[in-house]
Amino acid sequence: MKQSLFENHYQSSWQSFAEQLHALERGKAKPEHSQDFAARYRHLCQHLALAQERGYSSHLVEQLQQLVMRGHQQLYRHRSHLGANLIRFLLTGLPQLVRREWRSLLYASLLFYGSLLGMGVLVYLFPDLVYSVVAPDQVHSMESMYDPDAQRLGRFGERNSGDDWVMFGYYIMNNIGIAFQTFASGLLFGLGSLFFLFFNGLMIGAVAGHLSQIGSGLTFWSFVIGHGAFELTAITVAGAAGLKLGWALIAPGRWPRSEALRLAATQSVQLVAGAILLLLIAAFIEAYWSSMTYTSANVKFAVGGGLWLLVGAYFGFAGRGHDDAH
Repeated sequence: MKQSLFENHYQSSWQSFAEQLHALERGKAKPEHSQDFAARYRHLCQHLALAQERGYSSHLVEQLQQLVMRGHQQLYRHRSHLGANLIRFLLTGLPQLVRREWRSLLYASLLFYGSLLGMGVLVYLFPDLVYSVVAPDQVHSMESMYDPDAQRLGRFGERNSGDDWVMFGYYIMNNIGIAFQTFASGLLFGLGSLFFLFFNGLMIGAVAGHLSQIGSGLTFWSFVIGHGAFELTAITVAGAAGLKLGWALIAPGRWPRSEALRLAATQSVQLVAGAILLLLIAAFIEAYWSSMTYTSANVKFAVGGGLWLLVGAYFGFAGRGHDDAH
């Protein structure tokens, strides 16, 4: 069946299902009007499978995917407890969502890591360039924080192990603030997210290049490699969420901008929730492992490399057995 015939035949059914979904999401659906919801949801899943199998346009497939995902949320909203929903989201929902939004994540990663690496190389080659990005007093603080002779790394002044929980809280507040800023600024047609991805990449790159150039590179890189797997990934995920909001405003497609933004926000908020989880893990590792000096740099590099592989395997493979279940 040609796509045009397929759409003409089922368009009214999809529109009716979308209206029913809207009523359920707003809590205004009458019980008698929702009795056939499960059956209509199954039919929609079949339509999505057919569209994918027949190679119909990506626009149609994405439209059906949106309806299926919203339908799934409503169908199982009252059938499971919060804990079960959270576990399901972590084990399957989040990695599936990240894979579906790979384009936004790719753009965010290219901008963030590109600016980071580019600035790092430039500062390493031209040391004075660091002061065009980082204030002199901040540069001095960074030099002290990552001094190879420091008792604890990445700390403002000398702190003992009893202050780890203080730094844990600081890392959480600081990093979540950066992630939320990167996400929410996507409402400025994506320009805000682009700016903060680029700016944060420049800042981190400048510090990394400077510390490497003055001989503190081993200390710095062994410090950041562990928690960086979670922290840097979280920044790009938050950036991808912001870019998704911006793109919904720039190119809403068939939807009114308000509806396109609402649909995009449903996915974006889930991405940000995942980013916050990653940042919590990163803060714990940074406070209780990265700052330690009792172990060698080689051990930290080995552990850090393992954590990067773990994060990559999670987003690359977790939940793949359920990708086509809904």
